[in-house]
Amino acid sequence: MSDKANIEELLKKQRAYFNTGATLPVSFRIRALKKLGRNIKKYEKEIGAALNKDLGKSGIEGYFCETGLVLSEISYMIRKLPFYAREKTVPSPITQFVSRSFIKPSPYGNTLIMSPWNYPFLLTVNPLVNAIAAGNTAVVKPSAYSPESSEIIKKLIEETFDPEFVAVVTGGRKENSDLLKQKFDLIFFTGSQAVGKEVLRNAAEHLTPSVLELGGKSPCIIDKSAKIKLAARRFVFAKFLNCGQTCVAPDYVLCHESVKDEFIKEVKREIKRQYGADPINNPDYGKIINKKHFDRINGLVDRDKVVFGGRSDASSLKIEPTVMDGVTYSDAVMGEEIFGPLVPVLTFESYKEIIRDLAGKPKPLALYIFSEDRKRIRQVTSRISYGGGYINDAVVHLATSEMGFGGVGESGMGAYHGKAGFDAFTHYKSILDKKTFIDMPLRYQPYKKKLCDFIFHMVMR
Repeated sequence: MSDKANIEELLKKQRAYFNTGATLPVSFRIRALKKLGRNIKKYEKEIGAALNKDLGKSGIEGYFCETGLVLSEISYMIRKLPFYAREKTVPSPITQFVSRSFIKPSPYGNTLIMSPWNYPFLLTVNPLVNAIAAGNTAVVKPSAYSPESSEIIKKLIEETFDPEFVAVVTGGRKENSDLLKQKFDLIFFTGSQAVGKEVLRNAAEHLTPSVLELGGKSPCIIDKSAKIKLAARRFVFAKFLNCGQTCVAPDYVLCHESVKDEFIKEVKREIKRQYGADPINNPDYGKIINKKHFDRINGLVDRDKVVFGGRSDASSLKIEPTVMDGVTYSDAVMGEEIFGPLVPVLTFESYKEIIRDLAGKPKPLALYIFSEDRKRIRQVTSRISYGGGYINDAVVHLATSEMGFGGVGESGMGAYHGKAGFDAFTHYKSILDKKTFIDMPLRYQPYKKKLCDFIFHMVMR
């Protein structure tokens, strides 16, 4: 059979399996999550090795940013699932006397999860945890750009689940295209805006609901009231984590002109403190995923504006943390999401200027503000549209299962993590259970004016 025929046959089997109702019991879902957790721990070293080969991640970073977060999500969902999956009774209007109104969480059915290469384990398995918790079957498609991670994910999933429940399809663009031509009940996609548009175009053919986790140029505001040393320390961690290849990394800095020089000085100091004098040869500092992206990122560097770093090594695909000063919105580095270890620094004089400029730009996935001025913080968080963010820190907001994570506008639609993840893979049926021991005759013909007036006033009051 061709690859497309294999995919069609796989989907046919998953639909048949879902239609048996096997995934509906909460006990089944919890057993599946526990088994997944056990096998992740079993292959923890292999997962870490794969992340190191694909992205140069150290063992600590691989666990901290990927494996550990998935295990945390599994534990959270196991605890909360019995509550999330329960029917919820809601009040019934007097016009529905006597009845019970309730909302019933129900799985969408057969789902497709397409993941990127930058956090290949986390962004593949985390949404899968939510899909399983909600009672769905799933086809998982990891990125071809992170082949070592894709292979260990495939090995893990095939050992843990039968393919009619959860299956992995590997490959590149052809396999992506073949999958998107199929009818799924939900598509969950994490990746670039360009590919996200293609996903939506294909989903529209089948009217398939979709969750899109995209990216964008996420700004980081450094206010004149900020604690500059602490801001620089936290910024450097967030920006250069995974060598800058993080969808919620602060893409560029908007720094108040009065503290710009101090901030840049502290950023330089923190880069040396956290990564050493020679980051390229630091084994705990990651690498760019491939030569294509290595060349793209280097092409964004304006050598005349580099005030720190700027070196790169094509043999190891490493680019050292690089700071550029005097950047304007017209520079090449501001024309696209960087997704690499470059820090363009722009300045501002007033918040009116910031709000005006950001209102005219695509909505970012994240926004960060370092400030001790609560009035300014409220102004930014209220007036600017963005997916989510952090006050006086960056990136780590995505690590909590108690808050949904997702974009808005150009940075995505829908959210996941914890309850939001369960909701993303769940359709909430609104059901009215009308009792039969009594029947109110008011709604039946022939109508009488007095009764119609009674009904009208009862409904409208």
